[in-house]
Amino acid sequence: MRAYVFDASALWAFLQHKPAAAKIVALLTEAMREGAEILMSAVNFGEIYGLVLREEGLDRARAARTAVHPLPIRFIEATVQRCCQAAEIKGKYKLYYADSFAVALAIEHKATLVTSDSDFRRLGHSFPILWLKA
Repeated sequence: MRAYVFDASALWAFLQHKPAAAKIVALLTEAMREGAEILMSAVNFGEIYGLVLREEGLDRARAARTAVHPLPIRFIEATVQRCCQAAEIKGKYKLYYADSFAVALAIEHKATLVTSDSDFRRLGHSFPILWLKA
């Protein structure tokens, strides 16, 4: 079974009905058919929640949380071990700390990172990334 890790930009594209949402829908459909597993760090979901909260208010942030709940995304907690791994990745690749959680999760689960964030280009070509159009 293929595994994918959504970073914040992937879920944001889906929630905002951006052009890249079609790819996200295809991956979610594959996960519903049990052909793929979708993972997301709770830290990266927190980025989305905070963005909606700041831009649209508490009610919309809570609505976004409710909308995501039935999706076939397994949210992974930020354990001390994952926090340390994210910090090491941040230092090595000069990424934002929150972005490093998505990378750490992808490494841990041998998954493909799904993103439109160009900062991840710092990982090089040897890291599996499914690029979304911004």
